[in-house]
Amino acid sequence: MPTTLKNEAAIAGIGQTEFSKNSGRSELQLACEAVSAALDDCGLDPGEVDGLTTFTMDTTDEVELAQNVGLGDLTFFSRIPYGGGAAIGVMQQAAMAVATGVANYVVVYRAFNERSGHRYSAGVGEGIVTADLVHWGWYMSVGLLTPASWVAMFTQRYMHEYGITELDLARVAVVTRKHAVNNPAAFFYEKELTIDEHHDSRWIVEPLRLFDCCQESDGGCACIVTTPERARDLAKKPAVIRGVAEAATRGQENMTSFYRPSISYLPETDLVAKQVYEQSGLEVDDIDAAIIYDAFTPIVLWQLESWGFCGRGEAGAFVGDGNLELDGRLPTNTHGGQLSEAYIHGMNGVNEGVRLIRGDSVNQPERNDHVLVTGGVGVPTSGMILGQPD
Repeated sequence: MPTTLKNEAAIAGIGQTEFSKNSGRSELQLACEAVSAALDDCGLDPGEVDGLTTFTMDTTDEVELAQNVGLGDLTFFSRIPYGGGAAIGVMQQAAMAVATGVANYVVVYRAFNERSGHRYSAGVGEGIVTADLVHWGWYMSVGLLTPASWVAMFTQRYMHEYGITELDLARVAVVTRKHAVNNPAAFFYEKELTIDEHHDSRWIVEPLRLFDCCQESDGGCACIVTTPERARDLAKKPAVIRGVAEAATRGQENMTSFYRPSISYLPETDLVAKQVYEQSGLEVDDIDAAIIYDAFTPIVLWQLESWGFCGRGEAGAFVGDGNLELDGRLPTNTHGGQLSEAYIHGMNGVNEGVRLIRGDSVNQPERNDHVLVTGGVGVPTSGMILGQPD
């Protein structure tokens, strides 16, 4: 059995529904559509699938999905908690399953009506029953009730310590939208955003404005994970998982780790980056493009620093120098990200990472040997590097 996940698994197929504000159908149906699309993409018979993994927040039961899509006997199924932090955690689960022989073909899926149904942006306002309420109870009395307000607290401190400005946040939103303008699947397709429009948008929680916050979307995404050897026999070029990891560090809370010595960076993201670089044998200079989880604009800046693309507090300047553009050092969120394509808990970003490796993104950079894809931050987090098949 392998002692590392390097090159032991590959993403062979991807699928998704349309992204909207009101899908008009159940979350089970969205999941089935996304999974069926991923199977069709790589030409895999549904009966060959013997593994499933998703988020604890997903409402589609594994056996219901299997029955409706016609999947085979299941020898593996798992779930990962913490919302977007699970986006690559589920990929790690799938990679471990196929690397160890527990399953041959694992479907990774996420589907929800996050705009027309349960809205995660409501935070504690929708009657969440979880042990997180123990620590959230310390913040609710001062109005920290939503993910936007929790991220705003970190952002205020980050701006204070390093001189990051509203312009730095706006530049992240604008370059992400620039990519979405070319993407027919994006909610903001052909809808440009300017710095002035960002600055004129309403406050959500200072220092975050409307366009600093991701969308609330209905939709589903899925992918098929198997070994690189099996993937070679399928219809599409696979994206090989060079390294994949997840992390939670000391003092971790879900979105509100405010009692650490510093709240101007995220040590769990540092730990994920360390693991993935060591596992893959790659360095920051090997990364050609990135899909960086962008539920809010400032978290893109923190991740750029944690993954080593610039020093602590230097991400604003890194973005300002045009590095996230298609012709920049690190073409980033080429699909439009969660800010401008859709918010599917980062799984639409996984699909875009595969398209970048295949070379068929609507915003395809010249270099695509290795692509970084990250999960949500502020929570226990995750990340992976995808590479070209041998």
